Amino acid sequence: MIRIYNETYFEKMRKAAEVLCQTHLALKEVIRPGLTTNDLDKFANKFIVDHKKAIPAQLGYQGFPFTLCTSVNDEICHGYPTDRPLREGDILSIDNVINLDGGLADSCWTYKIGKMSEEDQKLVDVNLEALNRAIKVALPGNRIGDIGAAIQECVEGENGFSVIRDFIGHGIGKEMHEDPQVPHYGKAGRGPRIQPGMVFTIEPMIALGDWHMKLDDNGWTARTVDGSKVSQFEHQLIIHEDGPEIITDQSLYKLTEEDLEFIKNYKF
Repeated sequence: MIRIYNETYFEKMRKAAEVLCQTHLALKEVIRPGLTTNDLDKFANKFIVDHKKAIPAQLGYQGFPFTLCTSVNDEICHGYPTDRPLREGDILSIDNVINLDGGLADSCWTYKIGKMSEEDQKLVDVNLEALNRAIKVALPGNRIGDIGAAIQECVEGENGFSVIRDFIGHGIGKEMHEDPQVPHYGKAGRGPRIQPGMVFTIEPMIALGDWHMKLDDNGWTARTVDGSKVSQFEHQLIIHEDGPEIITDQSLYKLTEEDLEFIKNYKF
C-alpha cells in the first residue's frame, strides 16, 4: 500500500532532513585520510544524539549496530564502520537516516578522500547526474518506471557503467521502508503512477564494473563480485502538484554556530 501524506507529515520530515543534512555537512568538514569510518560513526552519533537531540534511525534497525552505513570503494551499501584508515583516492558513501519527533529523513552522499582518479571522478559525476535526471521525471502523472529508465539510460546507455539491481529506492513516512519500491533500472511507462502526497527516495548505486553483488559474513555489507568501485547518492522527495520537493538538498541548510563549535571541540 502506498501511503499519501499531508503537510503535517511533510513539516516533520523537513525538520528531520535539516538535522540529517547538517550531519552530512559536519562530516564533510572532518573527513580526511587517516580517519577511520569507526571514527566518523562515533562523531556522527555524538552530533546527532547529544548535540541535535535526534535519533539515528539506522542504529538498531533490524539489528544494524551502527549510526551510519559507511561503504568504501567496492562496498555497495550497508557498509559496517571499521578501524581501517581512509586512504587517498578512496570513495566513501555515507548513508544516514534521522528520526526527529516522528519525522523521518534519509539520504546518502558520496565523498572523495583526497585526490581521485579520473575514472573514479567520472563514476561519481555520472552517479549524481543520474540522480538529478531521475528527479526531473518524478512528476505527478508519470510512472515509477520512468525513474529507473532515466537512471539506466544515463549510467549504462550513455556512460558504460552499471546500475546495481539488488538495492532500490523506497517510500518513507511512518516507517523507514514503505511502498512504492523504486528500482533504478527498467522501462519507462511501467509501475505505479506518481501522485501528490507520495514520499520516496531515489538512491542509485552504480559500479565501474559488474553490478552483481555478494554479502560479507556480517550479513549486511554488500560489495561488487569483481571488486569494482561503487558510488551512491540518495535524495528524499515529497511529491507536490507542481513536482518534487528535494528535502535532503544540502544546499538548503547550513551549519549553525553551535554546530561549528561542536566540530571544533570534538576530539578524534
